[in-house]
Amino acid sequence: MKVTAIDTCVLTVPTPKPMALQYPQHKLVVAEISTDQGIRGFGYSLVFGGGGAEAVHAYLDARLKPALIGEDPLYVEHLWEKMFRVDMGMKKQGVVAYAISALDIGLWDIAGKAANKPLYKVWGALRHRIPCYGSGGWAKYSVDDLVREAEKYAAYGCRYYKMKIHDPDPKVNRARAEAVKRTVGRDVRLMVDVNQRLDVLGNIRQAAELEHLDLVWYEEPVLADDIASCAEVARAIPIPVATGENNFTRYEFRDLIEKKAARYLMPDVCRANGFSETLKIGHLAAAHGVMVSPHVVHEISLHVVGTLANGFLVEFMDWAPPDLFETLPECKGGRFRIPDRPGHGMALARGAIDKYRTR
Repeated sequence: MKVTAIDTCVLTVPTPKPMALQYPQHKLVVAEISTDQGIRGFGYSLVFGGGGAEAVHAYLDARLKPALIGEDPLYVEHLWEKMFRVDMGMKKQGVVAYAISALDIGLWDIAGKAANKPLYKVWGALRHRIPCYGSGGWAKYSVDDLVREAEKYAAYGCRYYKMKIHDPDPKVNRARAEAVKRTVGRDVRLMVDVNQRLDVLGNIRQAAELEHLDLVWYEEPVLADDIASCAEVARAIPIPVATGENNFTRYEFRDLIEKKAARYLMPDVCRANGFSETLKIGHLAAAHGVMVSPHVVHEISLHVVGTLANGFLVEFMDWAPPDLFETLPECKGGRFRIPDRPGHGMALARGAIDKYRTR
């Protein structure tokens, strides 16, 4: 089998309310990989908020796509290594990592289709039903918005809900979290997300206001680049720390693990250099007793959690319009059943490219 063509584009996708209050749109960098045997792989990277998507697309087209044309797509690991080394002067973070991710996801989609198996079974299935947490709670939400969204996810059966704590006043964040907790009660546990907004002392003050809520985790307390400070926060607060959505390689995650900077790691399949690297991160974490809960794109992250013994939850963020994908996995009883379709099981809906393509 040989790769004969790779068609790429950027899709600009509007978000539903209330998420649109914070992020009116996201962008997808799409790569559709064709082969001489008629099997096609669908790869994409979700660029949250859209910033930088055009740069990801340009790098993918100019530097990575030529490296795959004519190659056997079933040699996924070989091709991942080839892409990783196309430009040794470019660290495999940010733009480059998003671009590699889209192609790696597409190559694995081909591998699954060629084997006529869903990817979690190609990798060695552990489970086929994956628990999730409802995610949102953005800073621009009113308290009523927060409560309604938490109730929505609870109605799906979700036993966990994650909200942002972005107000500069720790007591305001406490009041917002308490309002949600009063609504969902003991049946739903909360997580909070700082999104890199505080320093070490600020996080210590904020965590002290939230200890009584029995939080599952306290997410991304400091700048993602500052692993030493993340470890300092993890040592100083009683709430388990989660981080990793803005880390990109097994080497960064190795540093997080060795410094004991988090109890939950959150690689994003669309950022962490694709399925290939995300699985390595997951197995590395397993060797150190650290849980893995992938960041967003639950529709394909399901396969990762479905094959990892230390997989915890997928992040259920209701961001996609109903006419973007052919079908999305359905949440029932707070869990997703991994689709049995070959590959990762996702495809764009008919007309989605024409409707959402960035001109």
